[in-house]
Amino acid sequence: MTQLKKKKGPEDKSTTHERIQLAAIGMEAEFAVIMDGVQVKPEDTFGSPSRFIREKMMHRKGRSYHLPTGGAVYFDTGVIEVATPVIEIERGCAARAGRSLWEAILFVRQELDAWEQAHDSDVQLAGFSTHYNISFEVPKHEQGTTRTVEQLAYLLTHILPVPVMLLAANRRSTGIGVRPRGDRIEITADFTPDAPLMIATATIIVGIVREVMRWPSYQISVLEDTDIPVIRGFRPMPHTTRKGWLARFDCFPDNPFIADIDGDKWPTTDGRFMSLRQIAGMITKHFWPYIRRYSDPFTLRLIGSVMKGRAPSLLDLDDRPAGYEDVGRLCTWDNLFPERVLPRSQYERVLIRAISGDKLHMDGDWYTPTGMRGWSRVVFRRKADNSRHIFSLDYLLDHLREWERPYRSGKREAGRGKRGEARHRTKATGNGAT
Repeated sequence: MTQLKKKKGPEDKSTTHERIQLAAIGMEAEFAVIMDGVQVKPEDTFGSPSRFIREKMMHRKGRSYHLPTGGAVYFDTGVIEVATPVIEIERGCAARAGRSLWEAILFVRQELDAWEQAHDSDVQLAGFSTHYNISFEVPKHEQGTTRTVEQLAYLLTHILPVPVMLLAANRRSTGIGVRPRGDRIEITADFTPDAPLMIATATIIVGIVREVMRWPSYQISVLEDTDIPVIRGFRPMPHTTRKGWLARFDCFPDNPFIADIDGDKWPTTDGRFMSLRQIAGMITKHFWPYIRRYSDPFTLRLIGSVMKGRAPSLLDLDDRPAGYEDVGRLCTWDNLFPERVLPRSQYERVLIRAISGDKLHMDGDWYTPTGMRGWSRVVFRRKADNSRHIFSLDYLLDHLREWERPYRSGKREAGRGKRGEARHRTKATGNGAT
């Protein structure tokens, strides 16, 4: 999906046991590090993100840390990776995820700026890839033999690539991937150095994935009963990293990333000849009610404009944008969705409180967050007896209003340490505490 080199990493097996109750979206972006004109491995140069980020960060797991923005940063086999927290799927969720990702990117960029000055070096973040993650929560008893997450990934590889190309890809892109990840579907594409287009990509992905997930069968033959065009001769290949499928440039009769997206005509399996923009537009139209369900008004207009040719796709340009090479400086975030317009999601608010170390008062006791277990659980220390407790995000949602109240005085804390302790322990154990 990019020309930059990244070594293949080990299989990630840490997701299936940390299922959350609400359907969620999450995004990740990977960046190559160019120091004084030479690509370097961040783990060799910095050792840990804590070596260039000045603020104290909450540890997540392994060598990853939570940022004050609510996201996370870590090194992954030669790149810096920035990830959003989980964000529940509802209207505006893709915009929230895009905002969170770009806030994290700019925070990392600002910290690198300070490191540059201290070390008299130039450090660029070159866009590598973006991953779009959507929950898959179809129960086992409803999956049967035709609705597994693996079958869904293969089916989506025949639907998503062309519309995602128009919104996220560039002339040097090489493919769009779909990977089954147990309790989620992950779509992989090039990093897009344009925040509105990245959010548009996330929006169209969540709309299509969530609707196809509801289909009674994920067998590829179901496309024959729809008006969804599939390019004749398209044959997806196994994904080059982890399990899944890849719509790489050489899986098509010709390379779609260097084609004229309006002029060249592509034969489809139902006998039509269409341009790439027409194919993307027809797929978008088919799923429009579901895309609209999750979109904000601004992004919905942008998607429609790109599909109709009224707004440019990056594939309309002669080459990849220069902003790709210096993310955070040549391309940046203009705060398109301030909180007064698009409030934070509930999961975001819980995570930001936890990462900030804000004390939580529950049933007569005070709890201080001290760490995270992945994305879905928060580690607390109880003041009364210094005991350790782990609460799920879903359990903490019930206490979010109390958590967001202004701090109470120390006098109100005094004398309340053990009141209701037994009652709270019983209640919490049934809601994800250990």
